[in-house]
Order: sequence, then structure tokens, then C-alpha cells
Amino acid sequence: MDKGLPLGNLTSQLLVNVYMNEFDQFMKRELKVKYYIRYADDFVILNDSRNYLEDLLPKISHFLSESLKLSLHLGKVFMKTIASGVDFLGWVHFPKHRVLRTATKRKMLRNLKDNLKQETVQSYLGMLKHGNANKLIKVLKG
Repeated sequence: MDKGLPLGNLTSQLLVNVYMNEFDQFMKRELKVKYYIRYADDFVILNDSRNYLEDLLPKISHFLSESLKLSLHLGKVFMKTIASGVDFLGWVHFPKHRVLRTATKRKMLRNLKDNLKQETVQSYLGMLKHGNANKLIKVLKG
């Protein structure tokens, strides 16, 4: 039997935040990570020092394993410079702007091809306002 909760379920969203609160406390109070952002089970840590980040990894991995019975998905752990962009929650974030992740854009356009309801278009337009997506907004508005 698979483990986990259904994605998108409101109960799942609540439970992941309750469950991961212990991790948040560990990151802020024990490790004293200044720039830590988490949404559900995705998180980002920002720091100028690659060595600092590399030293955090085993501590984070150990805590998740021992305290929460979770593990890092090693294929999704990246250390990048801010200038190269931080891929998080469907956007690639840069110091002064953000752009829609290519896969997110493709999925959005595929969904719109099959569903041109005004509510769907308006939902995507609302999402696109949060980044540098003026060309896409013009395409959606026709």
C-alpha cells in the first residue's frame, strides 16, 4: 500500500502543515536558519555560503528521518546561485523578478486547450500576475 495523502485535498494541506511544524521549529530554533521558506513539503534555504548549506544537509536529513520518518528526495536537492534562479512552486525566482517554470507553462497551455472556460482563464491570469508573464497574459487575453 502506498503511503501519503492525496494531493490537493484540504485535509492533506492542513495535516502537512501540522506535521511539518516540528521541522520548522528545528530549522529556526535549533539550526537557526535565517532564510528558510517552506510550502507543504517543499522548502528553500538561502545562504551565501555553499559550505554552510552542505553542512546543513546531513543535519536536516537526520532530523527528518529520526523525528518525522521522512527522507529528502535526493534527486530534488539543489544548490544553486540566486543569479541562476531558484525553482520553487512553479516559478523560477531571480533577485528582481520571477518567470513561470517551462513545465508549468506547458501544463497550463495544455489545460487551456481542453478547457477554455472563463473561470479557468481568469484563474491562470490571476496566477500569472505574480511574475514576469506579460507575454503569456496577452496570449490568454487574446
